[in-house]
Amino acid sequence: MGRKYIFHDSRELYFVSFATVNWIDVFTRKIYFDIVVDSLRYCIENKGMELYAWVIMPSHVHLIISSGDKNLSDIMRDLKRHTSKALLKAISENVQESRREWLLWMFGRAGKRNSNNEVYQFWQQNNHPIELATIEMVEQRLNYLHQNPVEVGFVANGKDYCYSSARDYEGEVGLLPILFVS
Repeated sequence: MGRKYIFHDSRELYFVSFATVNWIDVFTRKIYFDIVVDSLRYCIENKGMELYAWVIMPSHVHLIISSGDKNLSDIMRDLKRHTSKALLKAISENVQESRREWLLWMFGRAGKRNSNNEVYQFWQQNNHPIELATIEMVEQRLNYLHQNPVEVGFVANGKDYCYSSARDYEGEVGLLPILFVS
C-alpha cells in the first residue's frame, strides 16, 4: 500500500471507503445494516472514533472520521474484523437469505485466495483513507457521501436515506451520534 493510502495523523479528518469483496451487494436487509450501525456506535462509544459523516451503500461504506489520540488504523482494523465476522454469521443463520449459499461461496472463494484469512474474506483489504486537508475537500466528500443514495436512485433527497448522516446535516436526528464538520 502506498503512502497515499495510510492514516498519517489520526487527529485530522479522513474520508474512508471500504467495500465488500467483488463489490457484492450485501446490504439489502435491515439486519445487515444494523450490524454496521451498531459497530460504528461501539467504535464511537468505546474506541475513540469521531464520526462526522457516514453512509452504507449495498456494497460499500463511506465515512468521514478522525480519532484524536487513538490510532485510526487500529479502529478501522477492529471495525472491519468485527463486522465481517458478525455479517458472515448473520448471513449463514438467516433462513430468509435467498442468496446465502452463493454469498458464503463467494466470500469463501475470496478467503482462499488471500493467506491473511482463516476461511472467508468479507471486506476488501484496503480502506483508501484520504486526508481532507482543505474545507473544499471536506465539502466535496460530504456532498458526495450524502448524495450517493440519491445518485443511484434509492431516494430523491439524501435525508430520506436512513443509513446515512444526511438527515443530521438537515437538522433531523439520524441513527448515529455525529460531530459536524461545518
